[in-house]
Amino acid sequence: MIIDLRSDTVTRPTLGMKEAMFNAPVGDDVFGEDPTVNALEEKAAQLFGMEAGLFCPSGTMTNQIAIRLHTRIQTEVICHKYSHIYLYEGGGIMANSHASVKLLEGDLGKITASHVAESINPDDVHAPETTLVSLENTMNKGGGSIYTLEEIKPIAQLCKEKGIKLHLDGARLFNALVETGESPKDWGAQFDTISICLSKGLGCPVGSLLLGSKADIKRARKVRKVFGGGMRQAGFLAAAGIYALDHQVKRLKEDHARARALGEMLSKLPVVSEIFPVATNIVIARLEGMTPEEFMKKLAEQNIKSVKFGPDLVRFVTHHDFRDEHLEEFGKRIMTI
Repeated sequence: MIIDLRSDTVTRPTLGMKEAMFNAPVGDDVFGEDPTVNALEEKAAQLFGMEAGLFCPSGTMTNQIAIRLHTRIQTEVICHKYSHIYLYEGGGIMANSHASVKLLEGDLGKITASHVAESINPDDVHAPETTLVSLENTMNKGGGSIYTLEEIKPIAQLCKEKGIKLHLDGARLFNALVETGESPKDWGAQFDTISICLSKGLGCPVGSLLLGSKADIKRARKVRKVFGGGMRQAGFLAAAGIYALDHQVKRLKEDHARARALGEMLSKLPVVSEIFPVATNIVIARLEGMTPEEFMKKLAEQNIKSVKFGPDLVRFVTHHDFRDEHLEEFGKRIMTI
């Protein structure tokens, strides 16, 4: 038995999802004629109380399209220094939008309205214009940490007062919402654009959605085209997204429970000096006396896969293909380390 905890992207479609994909009616989405894509976009937009949606191959693309919409040359994006849009999207802010970035500090990858207020550039010839703030929920590098709605509202209000756009990288937003019980519509009301990923905890093989106003999504379609993201009979993939939204959201709490148990198991190892607070499905372990490479090699010898997450950090991510029997086996195998 291989226990793959590298990411929640390693999941495979369930039988029900495969059946939904196989039976999906399709058309040419670039012409706007794929009924299943259209249904997914409308379903997701309505869920968050937003006007429109755009189906894309990846969360990187939806994030980068949003940045392109809200910036231009010689403007600036404010985000946390550990943000996915900065660390893990190939320098896309510069390559795609020619925008500057201001990186902020913050506990477990989160920033506050006061952080943002202090970082907005003055109207000065020497400084780029601040046009966008981007947040991430849950925060990957923060160990799956959660923003609550009450933490978001002051940032949203500040952005409105300053005429600055607010984007959410919600790659694992549903992980946060099932924990807090907050309404997707309440979240949609705070942001100009939201990116949600279908291929992480929700278990789809491919796909993310960008949500926003009708005007922004109309512009986003042109940006998607130039990014090479226009797909044809994409309804087979969109059907997986519809199935996921209907069937795969509530069960995310199972992943969170297993992540907390996994964190407890890891905390008992002599080489683990710290476990980041486990809020959702991400577990980050800090090592002492052993490098991540050495630790991961020992794990690999036990057919356990993980990823290095820093000079002394290793990350584990639970998902719907990691079940109770895998958790029990994980506990047995790590005792040999």
